Amino acid sequence: MRPAVRPVDRLLGPVWVWPAVVMLAVGGYRLGTPDLWRDEIATATVATRSLGDLLRLLQHVDASNGAYYLLMHGWTAVFGDSAISLRIPSVLAMAAAAAFVALTARRLFGGRAAAVGAGLLFAVPPQIARYAQEARSYALVTCAVAAAAYFLLRALERPSRRRWAPYCVAMVLAGAGHLISFSTVVGQVALLALHLWRTRAQADRRLLWQYPLAVVVAVLPVLPVVLLGSRQSDRQLGWIPVPSMRGLARFGEHLFGSDQVFYAFALLALLALALPGRRFQAWQVLLLAELPVVAVWLVSRLSDTSYFIERYLLFTVPAWAVLAGGGAGAVYGAVAALARRLAVRPRQAVVLAGLLSVALLALPAVAALPKQASVRYVGAHNGSEEPFKAAAREISAGYRSGDGMAAPLGDQSWAMAWPGVSYYLSSDVRPFPVFVAQSADDAEDLSPVPCAQPGSCLGGASRIWLVVLGDTLDPLAEMPTDQAQVLRDQYGDPDRVTPLGGLTLALLDRDT
Repeated sequence: MRPAVRPVDRLLGPVWVWPAVVMLAVGGYRLGTPDLWRDEIATATVATRSLGDLLRLLQHVDASNGAYYLLMHGWTAVFGDSAISLRIPSVLAMAAAAAFVALTARRLFGGRAAAVGAGLLFAVPPQIARYAQEARSYALVTCAVAAAAYFLLRALERPSRRRWAPYCVAMVLAGAGHLISFSTVVGQVALLALHLWRTRAQADRRLLWQYPLAVVVAVLPVLPVVLLGSRQSDRQLGWIPVPSMRGLARFGEHLFGSDQVFYAFALLALLALALPGRRFQAWQVLLLAELPVVAVWLVSRLSDTSYFIERYLLFTVPAWAVLAGGGAGAVYGAVAALARRLAVRPRQAVVLAGLLSVALLALPAVAALPKQASVRYVGAHNGSEEPFKAAAREISAGYRSGDGMAAPLGDQSWAMAWPGVSYYLSSDVRPFPVFVAQSADDAEDLSPVPCAQPGSCLGGASRIWLVVLGDTLDPLAEMPTDQAQVLRDQYGDPDRVTPLGGLTLALLDRDT
């Protein structure tokens, strides 16, 4: 006979349901409020191109994000390219990640308290909310790595092709979404080693060749991305500094988006490692969370290219949530056992243990509240340094048919100012591109190509909207010298200069 289902289990449903629902609510709250920042503008720009143009672009730039762009190409074809539409896949991915966190905690630590607690804790870190609301691949990669951990544990329990297949699929998705996610293999190897050490006599020796084979099967489909991405790494990653020892020591604060939240998670992790129950499993999860970070730090220190930045390692947060959930579950078990030893009534013991566990789970949630609010204001994704929407609003308010627009290109194309402002302009506001030799589509790049001879690409516009980086009262001084000289000769000084908090917009009128 099957064991009777307790009323509380019937009421709450599977352990993954509430974590997924809560993560949907956390990720969906004010989803469209933050303006798109330059990386999200890149997603919108690439995903809305024709399939042929998209594939040609990936041969020159951003190949490491190619799988995500292809996914978003199909998504935007159906649901459009509004800010909310672009971000919904990330919200859904983080909700699925919360579900896998709960399932993983249930498998490792047993009991509903650890499972539901881990899943709910996953929604707490401000950085998880931040990237649940970002039109980039980080949420999908986090979900894929969380799924891979769960499927790996299933395969370790009873190895079979049917159990290794979903692990391979999850790892392919993770690697295709972001190559750095393959560093999770370092943590997985440590988890596997501990598993084999503990189960010495009973260990299934097939794991010694099945796991490496599964990793190889996962890597093979991603090799084209590896080859293309390695050629483009200098352009894509040259801005990331070489990490220091201090950067490694304080990485958790950046990974979680709050030092208080990180310390609260660390406290729960220590409880999982120290209290009786499933300390062995806690050590397995700790290695799964920490070793990928250390590996990427070492590679970034020793190689010519650094990869050590928090969003690239966001996929390690699910393991931290599982470990913290294990801590809450260990407290629940320890308090309940102590209460029984002190002859406290069983129901009272359960209530006491439950209240203490809930209080511990509430610590990181309360600590996260101020930062949760800070990731949802208009400039939350860019620190108000890329007010593309504000610039577009000013241009739209004063636009006349035939106006031109000049924006940073060339060495400043990383700022995505041209496509960023253009994204927020309505279809009936389309200024003539000034100083542009090739459009971004024709150049198979993210931004237009600047004209080598500015005077020949000025066009006949009587008015030009000028966008420059930074806040300044002399926008022409912030432009390349040859472009500024052409504008001074043809238009004189700007009629109107408007600093916008990261960009400055000016209007040049030849007729005044």
